[in-house]
Amino acid sequence: MALNGDLGKHGLEGDAILQFLTNGGDLTKVKSSKWKKKRFYRLMEDGSTIWKETHKGFKKDKTFSINDIESVRHGRQSEGLQKYTDGTVEDHCFSIIFKGKRKNLDLIASSKEDAKRWVMGLEKVITNMRNLNSQQISEHWIISCMRKADKNGDNMMTLKEVKSFLRQINIEVDDMYASMLFEKCDTSRSGTLEGEEIKKFYDLLTAREEINVIYGKYAKTGGQMSTGDLVKFLQQEQREMASQEDALKLIDKYEPDLTAKQNKHMTKDGFLAYLTHLEGFIFNPAHINVYQDMRQPINHYFISSSHNTYLMQDQLKGPSSTEAYIRALLKSCRCVELDCWDGPNGEPVIYHGHTLTSKVLFKDVIKAINEYAFKTSEYPVILSLENHCSVEQQKLMAHHMTSILGSALLTRPLGKEIPSSLPSPEELKGRILIKGKRLNKLEAAFNNNAEDADSVSEEDEAAEAKQGEQETKPKKKKMKLAKELSDLVIYCKSVHFNSFEHSREKQACYEMSSFKESKAKNLAEHSATEFIQHNMDKLSRIYPAGTRTDSSNYSPVTMWNAGCQIVALNFQTYGKEMDVNQGRFLPNGKCGYILKPEFMRNPDSRFDPNAPTEGRWFRKSILHVMVISAQQLPKLNKDKPKSIVDPFVKVEIYGVPADQASAQTSYINNNGFNPAWNKTFKFPIHVPDLAIVRFVVEDYDAASHNDFIGQYTLPFTSIKNGYRHIPLLTKGGDVIPSAKLFVHIMFMDP
Repeated sequence: MALNGDLGKHGLEGDAILQFLTNGGDLTKVKSSKWKKKRFYRLMEDGSTIWKETHKGFKKDKTFSINDIESVRHGRQSEGLQKYTDGTVEDHCFSIIFKGKRKNLDLIASSKEDAKRWVMGLEKVITNMRNLNSQQISEHWIISCMRKADKNGDNMMTLKEVKSFLRQINIEVDDMYASMLFEKCDTSRSGTLEGEEIKKFYDLLTAREEINVIYGKYAKTGGQMSTGDLVKFLQQEQREMASQEDALKLIDKYEPDLTAKQNKHMTKDGFLAYLTHLEGFIFNPAHINVYQDMRQPINHYFISSSHNTYLMQDQLKGPSSTEAYIRALLKSCRCVELDCWDGPNGEPVIYHGHTLTSKVLFKDVIKAINEYAFKTSEYPVILSLENHCSVEQQKLMAHHMTSILGSALLTRPLGKEIPSSLPSPEELKGRILIKGKRLNKLEAAFNNNAEDADSVSEEDEAAEAKQGEQETKPKKKKMKLAKELSDLVIYCKSVHFNSFEHSREKQACYEMSSFKESKAKNLAEHSATEFIQHNMDKLSRIYPAGTRTDSSNYSPVTMWNAGCQIVALNFQTYGKEMDVNQGRFLPNGKCGYILKPEFMRNPDSRFDPNAPTEGRWFRKSILHVMVISAQQLPKLNKDKPKSIVDPFVKVEIYGVPADQASAQTSYINNNGFNPAWNKTFKFPIHVPDLAIVRFVVEDYDAASHNDFIGQYTLPFTSIKNGYRHIPLLTKGGDVIPSAKLFVHIMFMDP
């Protein structure tokens, strides 16, 4: 085993475009209209790291991993390039968009051909890295750590280098154990490991005892798993309705040994490959694509929704940016907020009023929405307008929306008559809906009658949360509304909420109310059944209190339990509330719409989440979770080679109040590489349709706050039984390439 496995180039050897990247070249890095500097970039030999030469004497030359890149955009497709360059260099520009909160890298190539080559090459390498199987990723990670430890680059490892390597892969062992491991592998007694000895060391290190035990129990055919053995495992342990045919498919897909494959057997390597891939993951593969009925009225779905979408950080002084809209839309957010104010030169702007947040042009945001609305989901996007503009600038808002969004913008009701229920996500595919005030009833859209008013009362969120941010009762104010803007509001007309009784008698299905979180929480806790009934034919939007100046989030679970659809969170703020939101919308093709359970859609239902006794929603089961082990957890403190994590695992349940629970393992000292817990928990679940399960790995710290390592959240109804691997995600929701949890899951009726 050599220390130079170049996985980024895996299968791309001899590719001319790749050669171009490896040779590298000068690119102009753009930071502002004055800061534009030439820098040399190239793809390193490992095929998975970009190296950049810097011109600061005290700074080391910088590198970043291909794994850190979210996407590459050709042309002036970022806010920075649009602001600081002009149209003449359009074809020479490209941007590297990073995962998480890292700033984009805006670059100009010396020719349009070079720009094209960079973009094509980077996209190739990114796709290639994403297509590697987890075995390859893991191997690649370990080899790159070995290479770092091999200080003199002689492809051999001394005992000292082995110890440094172990620390790099997040494992601290005592000197005696390290020496023993070293001696076991140094069969030539040369005092260094090379070639086959490194391979032996790698195999010893990555051996998974827990997998050997499970495999041994079922491999009853000459030490291997026959098709029949595998069927038995799938039925008994994984609780799957598996046939011989299913087992053969898995052998065909995952068995690396050709002889075993011909004999229709699965070796231990094939078994591990199966367990670390899609079919062996905790998330039900049947839920990866859209699988729910999308023909119900739109208010029968939970809708992934964002608050203050324009912000990259907090709501007092953070920057406003079109990039924030792009990121939310690419995360399948289907309802975004536009806080609109009068801007200079007659052009409306978007920002958080009465604060120091920067401003962004309304038309630029509409352009970004037009470009990215349907890239990850084809289902409708709602633009929630928070309108503070003069009539003149409102007319311009309407003009920008109709001219930029074109036929995607819904400007008329779908049918020939006044709707008695809302259309479905299926009927609204590819359409953009406007939520805002309307001067009259929707009937006007059918009979083109003259306006009966030119102003509407401005209560709602606009007056409530934004006036200097105090939580006071809004004074009823009148605001002038442009007919052109009013006419664009079709199915999401904002109206003030008085009471459930008033809504039942007076409110049309296309009229919706917004609730501040405290008001919604109060209704959800004290009148949940009525709130659920209200949401059976109307939409409700919930938004965070104005006092959350740090843009923190409330728990969306209480609001979902009351059937609220548009539960708006600050997408720019990481944390468990956002994890739970992403977990809720993980199934159904991550399309941003999740069908509510039947008992939240059926008018005969009297479901109360706060006392869910007998009823069709009450399906009590016991969830048994055994947290077995973890693999290749990331180092948290890269600057301190000696700092190793002490990991522990928390399992949290969110849902109706009776189901809220959490439990945790003890922590393992100094081992992030292959810690094992073998700890079992059990949780009673009363309303499985609303339960969400979150697995969190943290680094134990006796003196201060435990540090977050990774998490994975999914609905209870999307969990698979049996031995399962769980991928781990960063705070920003990106997959940590080689890290996993290994668990055993069993849910049963008591």
